[in-house]
Amino acid sequence: MSKVPEGYQFNQKHLLGLTDYSKEDILFVLDQAKYFREILDRTVPKVPTLRDKTIVNLFYENSTRTRLSFELAQKRMGADVVNFSTGSSSTKKGESLKDTIRNISSMKIDMVVVRHESPGVPHFLTQCVDAAILNAGDGAHEHPTQALLDMFTMQTLHPDLTGKKVAIIGDISHSRVVRSNIIGLKKLGAEVVLCGPKTLMPVYVEDMGVEVSYDLNETLAWCDIAMALRIQLERQEGATELFPSLREYHERFGIKYHHLEKYPDFKIMHPGPINRGVEMESEVADSDRAVILDQVTNGVAVRMAILYLLSGGTRV
Repeated sequence: MSKVPEGYQFNQKHLLGLTDYSKEDILFVLDQAKYFREILDRTVPKVPTLRDKTIVNLFYENSTRTRLSFELAQKRMGADVVNFSTGSSSTKKGESLKDTIRNISSMKIDMVVVRHESPGVPHFLTQCVDAAILNAGDGAHEHPTQALLDMFTMQTLHPDLTGKKVAIIGDISHSRVVRSNIIGLKKLGAEVVLCGPKTLMPVYVEDMGVEVSYDLNETLAWCDIAMALRIQLERQEGATELFPSLREYHERFGIKYHHLEKYPDFKIMHPGPINRGVEMESEVADSDRAVILDQVTNGVAVRMAILYLLSGGTRV
């Protein structure tokens, strides 16, 4: 199993993306998450590790799982939590992002969790405030905590990801999850294949250092883990022109129950939300081969770990 070297120290101040994190940084975060995952199974799943910290959840983009996961992680650790809603804020009156965050920072906060439709916003915020910034998704750029929880879940199946074969299937072009996963998985030594329609592949996909397949059966026969992605219609211009129909997409790239019978070894993941009957059949999502709900639970533990470390915590 890959381990963090003796004497290693975690020196990151922010989590803007996994590009900035070394293999050792990633392994250390995942190792700390094991402790917090155990806490979630306790009768009272709480620890007071952030009881003197104030955290702002700054979500400019709709979210359910990510926002609730972060908020639950923060409250499990005793933090004071402030949820910022753009629908009822001064942004509706024309206030800039810079002025918004500087005003919030003046209220003496320690950390900001930000989700925004524009790539680069988390990095921009580091230039505006002294608080630790955590990227909860910025446009189609990165979604680092999702990738961390995905890798943590993979480690529960395969403790050492070196040489493990991971297939990511679906809307590759518009997914920030896939970018963070590729970066993290390659640093941990996994092999990655992207599978989906040519129209949903980035133009320079080969530059990402991964293999590409347009054959679902070939991909499922190869992989140890198959991660399906949602078709992100909200991020696509002229989406109806990228593939004939959702029905045809499902026929060619949807994981079906007969795939489980034909290829009995691979496990199934999905970052959510699932569109049943599109990226996979309901029977697949509900099967014992799927670890999708484990990803959700693990997400709370991983976010507890990174919040703890960026708040100044050390080894737990």
